Amino acid sequence: MEELRKEPVTALLLLVNILVFLAVEFTGSSQNTMHMLDCGAAYTPMIIQNGEIYRLFTCMFLHFGIEHLANNMLVLFVLGSRLERVIGKIRFLLIYLLGGLLGNVISLYLELRTQEFAVSAGASGAVFAVMGAMIYVVIRNRGWLGDLSMKQILIMAAFSLYFGFTSTGVDNVAHVGGMVSGFLLAILLYHPSHGRKI
Repeated sequence: MEELRKEPVTALLLLVNILVFLAVEFTGSSQNTMHMLDCGAAYTPMIIQNGEIYRLFTCMFLHFGIEHLANNMLVLFVLGSRLERVIGKIRFLLIYLLGGLLGNVISLYLELRTQEFAVSAGASGAVFAVMGAMIYVVIRNRGWLGDLSMKQILIMAAFSLYFGFTSTGVDNVAHVGGMVSGFLLAILLYHPSHGRKI
């Protein structure tokens, strides 16, 4: 808990995700697809035909069930606090939000190409963006980030992707898109030799 006081953005994101989940549960059920749509889950036909672009953002704070929430929040807690400490609060928030959004946009684009639509929600794209950013930061720091090595982060990324591809109902495109987006955003935002972190 002491760690979270030092990384306020990570703590805030954890809190927002948990509070949104509780609000969804109190007003219906996070396992009810229609209720999740009412709360802002992503669905390509509604985004394109109805112009409900906001769903690309709101879906990042919604989760299908407690296990879905717990998995994402655990990875965010482990990786987010470390990344925020190294790159600073504002850059970390930008990577989380923009990486998650870009992952969702890439997923939407592919759904338009395949015409296979599904209701989606979850912080996974943003969490994978954090993972992608960490890979770049570790490369820049000669294979280490605090107590994590490049090998540990790559194993975590590989297991996370493997779990997604071997599970049903997982938006793997958002995962991969988020990870690549996070890596590219870190290239743009992380310059360790330039002054102090913000």
